[in-house]
Amino acid sequence: MSLQNHRAVIVGGTSGIGLATAKLFLSQGAQVIVASRSQEKVDAAVREIGTAQGYVLDFRDESRMKQFFEKIGDFDHLVVTAAGGGSSNAPFGSLGIDVAKAEFDSKFWGQYATVKAALPFIRQSGSITLTSGAAAARPAKGASTLVALNSAIEGLVRVLAMDLAPIRVNVVSPGVVDTPVFNGIDANSRAVMFQKIAQSLLLQRVAKPEEIAEAYVYLAKNTYTTGSVLQVEGGAILSGI
Repeated sequence: MSLQNHRAVIVGGTSGIGLATAKLFLSQGAQVIVASRSQEKVDAAVREIGTAQGYVLDFRDESRMKQFFEKIGDFDHLVVTAAGGGSSNAPFGSLGIDVAKAEFDSKFWGQYATVKAALPFIRQSGSITLTSGAAAARPAKGASTLVALNSAIEGLVRVLAMDLAPIRVNVVSPGVVDTPVFNGIDANSRAVMFQKIAQSLLLQRVAKPEEIAEAYVYLAKNTYTTGSVLQVEGGAILSGI
């Protein structure tokens, strides 16, 4: 269960959960490659991590993704934390279907396409870990798109675990995490929002990216786990969120 000298590609590994995951893989002895859409974020992440390789990658462009993985060559672990989407919570039918399609394009089809492009280069002893969200297990009123796309990812992972064996395929399902995705909210409003969420959680606090990163490393290291959804949501499901 060592990651020493393993090669890990982390798509979305330049901020938030992805950056924390890249750092943790590196601390476990892995060779880390991070990729995201923003050259600025890639450059900043490489400076912060120190020894990682960084590339610009947009999973909406299949030909570019194919070229990226051909350039990278064989590796052991694929982690996809670039999983935006499903944020437009509103009563079913009140939003145009184009909104739901756009969010599926980003979170579901983005991860699907990344796995497809990467598969020829993942070693048979390696792993794939995708990202869903706690809403799949605990649906909320007005969150039809969020619930549907996270559920779709988890269903995809179960089938991929069968289709791609012996490569291990799993998914991490986080709850609310204190990441830069909330930086658009002023600090006071963000603190109030997090406090309200924390009061509803069994653990009484919002997660830090480093805590979620542990889940991705575990799934890469544990050679007997596949087809699993690893919930890392502070008790959100049991507390009724």
